[in-house]
Amino acid sequence: MTDKETQNPADLDLHKLEIRVEELIRACSYLKDENKSLRATQDNLVAERAALIEKTELARARVEAMITRLKSMETPQ
Repeated sequence: MTDKETQNPADLDLHKLEIRVEELIRACSYLKDENKSLRATQDNLVAERAALIEKTELARARVEAMITRLKSMETPQ
């Protein structure tokens, strides 16, 4: 007889439950690590977006200043 044949059904159910709990713990750990990684990526992307917005605003201000200077050159003095 094998060990499984000599175990009672309650022991088998308990063993299956232990295996499932271990699987869930591993899945939880994996998801926790993935979540941490995704949050770090999100933080980097938010910072990059803020820098790009700042650059865009600076470029917009420079273009508007150039347009103002060009318009002032067009008007007869």
